[in-house]
Amino acid sequence: MKYSPTTQRRIIEKVILAALGSIPWVGAFFSTMATLKTDEGSMKTNYLQTKWLEEHENKIRGLLITLSEIDTRFNSIGDEIEERVTSEDYLKLVRKSFKVWDDADTHEKRKYVANLLSNAAGTRLCSDDVVRLFIEWIRLYNELHFMVIRIIFVNPGFTRYDIWAEMYGEELPRDDSAEADLFKYVIRELSTGGVVRQARSTTGDGRFLKKRAAKNQRQKNAQTMESAFEGTKQYVLTDLGKQFVHYTMNELVERIES
Repeated sequence: MKYSPTTQRRIIEKVILAALGSIPWVGAFFSTMATLKTDEGSMKTNYLQTKWLEEHENKIRGLLITLSEIDTRFNSIGDEIEERVTSEDYLKLVRKSFKVWDDADTHEKRKYVANLLSNAAGTRLCSDDVVRLFIEWIRLYNELHFMVIRIIFVNPGFTRYDIWAEMYGEELPRDDSAEADLFKYVIRELSTGGVVRQARSTTGDGRFLKKRAAKNQRQKNAQTMESAFEGTKQYVLTDLGKQFVHYTMNELVERIES
């Protein structure tokens, strides 16, 4: 059920004001534009000022597009989101999210922000504390991290070798190369951040079982360290990682579930 025009205006106004208030340069942009309009006949803008206005005009356009996308999602949910979206708890999430949106250097990150806010309004799959963590993940991680997350979501149980092959093909770089170091760094960051983990068996009540040490004489006598592209240890998303995908990567989830 779509929400009424009155409710729509009330909801989106709150969100717009929270979003604009969280981005420091917005006030300066509108102030400068107003000054230029008032003093159009006498004021001569310099080159840097013109370029600054052009850059931020493009950002304003992108901001309005993002807010329009969020409003469209709200409209598909209905009037029941009004209490949630106009609450101070939700507006705090909006302010935090749009600070990340403003700092984002890719369209992908900004899309994740829009998806996260839309889904946090319509569902309570997880608490606002978890949503705040997801906002931090969007800020912290880059497209390489998100690519690994998507691959493991689509292919749970992939090893580091499988992940690399999916990203770049089966030809492997040397273990002492910068490419191998970067790949290990991304996997390590996602592991320590609680997004991915190695696959483990659990008890009936969800406790992880200890792995038995492999009694392999070849491994015991091996003179080389484990490769960055090791091919036996499987990786899966943590439960938090799965929720992150559901909240931010709508298109991926819909494609997998269809």
